[in-house]
Amino acid sequence: MPYDKKAIHFGGGNIGRGFVAEFLHNSGYEVVFVDVMDSIIDSLQKNKSYTVTEIGDDGERTFTIDHYRAINSKHEEQQVIDEIATADTVTCAVGPNILKFLAPVIAKGIEARKLDYPLAVIACENMIGATDALRGFIEQKLAEDTLKNISSKARFANSAIDRIVPNQDANAGLNVKIEKFFEWCVESKPFDGTKNGAPKIEGIHYVEDLRPYIERKLFTVNTSHATAAYYGTNRGIPTIDQALADKEVHDIVRDVLKETANLIVKEHGIAVEEQNDYVEKIIKRISNPALEDKVERVGRAPLRKLSRKERFIGPAAKLAELGESYEKLLGSVEMAYRFQDIAGDEESAELAKILKENDAKTVVTKVNGIEEGHPLFADLVKVVEKVQKK
Repeated sequence: MPYDKKAIHFGGGNIGRGFVAEFLHNSGYEVVFVDVMDSIIDSLQKNKSYTVTEIGDDGERTFTIDHYRAINSKHEEQQVIDEIATADTVTCAVGPNILKFLAPVIAKGIEARKLDYPLAVIACENMIGATDALRGFIEQKLAEDTLKNISSKARFANSAIDRIVPNQDANAGLNVKIEKFFEWCVESKPFDGTKNGAPKIEGIHYVEDLRPYIERKLFTVNTSHATAAYYGTNRGIPTIDQALADKEVHDIVRDVLKETANLIVKEHGIAVEEQNDYVEKIIKRISNPALEDKVERVGRAPLRKLSRKERFIGPAAKLAELGESYEKLLGSVEMAYRFQDIAGDEESAELAKILKENDAKTVVTKVNGIEEGHPLFADLVKVVEKVQKK
């Protein structure tokens, strides 16, 4: 295969190497990894290939990823700028909180472009409107003249990704173990009228309206995964598959998904049967012992997961506005609030501090982004008060 296109990918972690790079590689892109982690970049520079192992009900399949380079943006910013200036696409999988730190170097790369077609920018994060958020940070760094003609320099498309990357084997190095099932949906409209059209990347499903796909995924996969993690942690169950093997936790997860399914059907016109089939598929996926994952890893970053547009508060707020039931989601919120002072997770320590130093109403406004007067506010205050009483 001729690797005649170039993709810059920010984030050399498991999602970057095992999901995004896999599809870019299989589509004829040379992948240039960019990261600030010395150990990851050094390893990528020293090794010319690594393996990705896909795990499914029908067993495993392993294949090789090569034709990549790696740059440490902490030490080689100008090289990153030069690469972006001559690239076809920029992708990232770094976590929503890191997007603002990518913006300055991407902006400089966009400024430096001399090609007659725009750069395609696609953020691959568990976040609604991640590319829009990244674009906002980038545009703050662009010159006025560039901003006026931004569509000739870069096109920004939101995406929704769905693929489970389980806890990795010890001493795996660069090799990644990943779920066989995947879904990667990307907005098509931002690429209308461009010389090269939408990036030709194997595995991407281009859609006109991304919101139904994002919300279905976020409020089903992420909501169920995190619910199992927080209830599992609370009950001393070590892994997600073991949590779902516990009848009580399993039933709770299903009850939570009945509420989010009700929202998805009402909001997006998805057929009840289709959403029920999707729920069954998700329960089966996250229950798979071959995708064993620690509850503490899945539950990490509780402040982000308890925020306004995320997997619990997002659907609960909409259901409250519609006058529909969200009682089971409140249980997930409570368990997330109880995820405090977990070793290796800074947000869980910060959550404990916030709960200790603020009254319940302030916590709800600060953490959940819900203001007094919203139909969800009073119930969230009760949850926080309950947690604060221990």
